[in-house]
Amino acid sequence: MKNVHLKSAPLVLALLGAGVVGGAAVEALHHGAAPATAGVLAPVAPPSVPSPTPGAGSVVMPDFPLITQRYGPAVVNISVTGRAQATPDMSDPMEFFRQFQRGIRPRDVPVRGQGSGFIVGAEGIILTNAHVVKDASEVMVKLTDRREFRAKVLGSDAKTDVAVLKIEARNLPVVSMGSAEALRPGEWVLAIGAPFGFENTVTAGVVSAKGRSLPDDSAVPFIQTDVAVNPGNSGGPLFNARGEVVGINSQIYSQSGGYQGVSFAIPIDLAVRIKDQIVAHGKVEHARLGVSVQEVNQSLADSFGLDRPEGALVASVEKGSPAERAGLKPGDVIRSANGRTIVSSGDLPAIVGVSAPGDRLALEVWREGRKVQLNAELARSSDKVATAATPDLGEGARLGLALRPLAPEEKAQTGLRSGVVVEEVAGPAEAAGVEPGDVVVAVNGTAVTTPEQVKAAVGKSGKSVALLIQRGEERIFVPIRLG
Repeated sequence: MKNVHLKSAPLVLALLGAGVVGGAAVEALHHGAAPATAGVLAPVAPPSVPSPTPGAGSVVMPDFPLITQRYGPAVVNISVTGRAQATPDMSDPMEFFRQFQRGIRPRDVPVRGQGSGFIVGAEGIILTNAHVVKDASEVMVKLTDRREFRAKVLGSDAKTDVAVLKIEARNLPVVSMGSAEALRPGEWVLAIGAPFGFENTVTAGVVSAKGRSLPDDSAVPFIQTDVAVNPGNSGGPLFNARGEVVGINSQIYSQSGGYQGVSFAIPIDLAVRIKDQIVAHGKVEHARLGVSVQEVNQSLADSFGLDRPEGALVASVEKGSPAERAGLKPGDVIRSANGRTIVSSGDLPAIVGVSAPGDRLALEVWREGRKVQLNAELARSSDKVATAATPDLGEGARLGLALRPLAPEEKAQTGLRSGVVVEEVAGPAEAAGVEPGDVVVAVNGTAVTTPEQVKAAVGKSGKSVALLIQRGEERIFVPIRLG
């Protein structure tokens, strides 16, 4: 889980799987395993779910009972077993020390957890969340007819939180696959899963938003809903009003660890692409652009002459990366990729995350007051795509910086060809987060090598100025309002 803060209230971004995560498990109601037997479970109800058609002056609800009857049998309960080290009792330090002296070491203990999944292949292919089966030594799948099967994990992808399981069974009921692309905020959606171990629990709500970026280092453009999901729901399907799966329920924002009205699902289009790679190759390849980006706020928009605070501001470009080969530079603001508008900086990692190595991105970039068109061919990545850097911001009337040129040995040590060192900082620059020892590499996207160049660039600025700061291995843009 990851802690975040919103309006001073501590919120938790909670994984819903109750799987073996980081050597621990959230234990829901656990049912004993029964011997796995092969067999046939015949689908029930009509072959398809009709779309709701509103009449004049009336509001027609989706046929949730029909969706549940038709596709509920394709939703499964997943139980996982693993082992973790027992946490020593630190309430009595002396007893802990005596055990250590006697050579008593922490022992492995069994841990259990639960999650949900859904059948996408009649021959036993199941989709769920990667965190549900993480570190599991045994995975059991229970169908709605109470049969249980030992499942094989064909593969999982931590970056997108998607895993694929296989059970030895045939002619199983399957869900109908849809697309998250056509989803609209306000549209009805329905979830089926096993919250707290209560199997085949049905909850409904609406789509709150699409393309949400979460502070969890993932590259998933999440679907936000207000569907009630809780620990144990993770890995279960999210259906639209036509009974098509449009997402995999994955996470919630919560202060308590339980549902509080904000839930997130992985778009099924992305999950299917990951599933196909795992089934075909046993592994997943992600695309890489090779940039670090940050949010564009109003001060940065003013500094770069943008009409509105939108886009992904390029803070740094990796050497030899697709971004460098495409001609991207620090200070560029990426406004769109393949025709899709970049509003928040997190939109770019989401677009790269659903792309494949070798795909091409047509980028519209704002550079030095004009639009530039660039093309990048994405490379293969085993770890990161585009990452986000968020600076501390402040306002003031003057910069408040004492600067000096980089010494030759500093250039050799850092590999920088330009920049001036911050010796002292006060006023608005200090409030904005600039620190002594930072290197100012550029002002409003223009490289600087002397304090005089910084002064001249600031003199030509309008209401605010954007400093590109090198701090250790990280580069970030810091906007400073000039008054």
